[in-house]
Amino acid sequence: MFTGLVEEIGTIVTAKPHGGVVEFIIRAKKVMDDLTIDDSININGVCQTVVKCSKDTFTVQTIKETLRKTTLGSLRAGNPVNLERALQPSSRMGGHFVQGHVDGTGSVKSVNKQAGDWLIKVALPESFMKYVIPMGSICIDGVSLTIASVQGSEFTVSIIPHTLNVTTLGKIKPGSQVNIELDMIGKYVVNLFERTGT
Repeated sequence: MFTGLVEEIGTIVTAKPHGGVVEFIIRAKKVMDDLTIDDSININGVCQTVVKCSKDTFTVQTIKETLRKTTLGSLRAGNPVNLERALQPSSRMGGHFVQGHVDGTGSVKSVNKQAGDWLIKVALPESFMKYVIPMGSICIDGVSLTIASVQGSEFTVSIIPHTLNVTTLGKIKPGSQVNIELDMIGKYVVNLFERTGT
């Protein structure tokens, strides 16, 4: 379980196919403080398991299903990634409940500056839109955000400059593909109503 509050931006050192998976070595600082083998870590919104650790890098192995469903398959050496360690029981619960179970990807349609913040519009598959509501929560590349508006199969989030500076969202542009995790509570509620017909 995560919060969607990114701790730092790490850097992909290598991304190599290895025995049917892609093995990523990632350089980081802050998250290395107490990171150990078998820990869960959120990488651009995707929950992964640490399989190796050194002083300033850690390694994860990403399976084909995850590579197909997320943007991790497009990562290359030098790419920045959002990182967050798993939530501890004693942690403050900012952001919202994030599992790191990406539902799919969205396409950035526009990035526009307005007074004091930035508006980012993202297009989603039509099947996702029943989970997307104004003022609801959504996770983009591991960042917990609030939906400002919804129109058709697109939604807009408003992002403060600080968030752009401390996450990779400051580098996205129209056409960028981003990992999307829909609100966990919303998914359970919709599923319950659809199954029971109420």
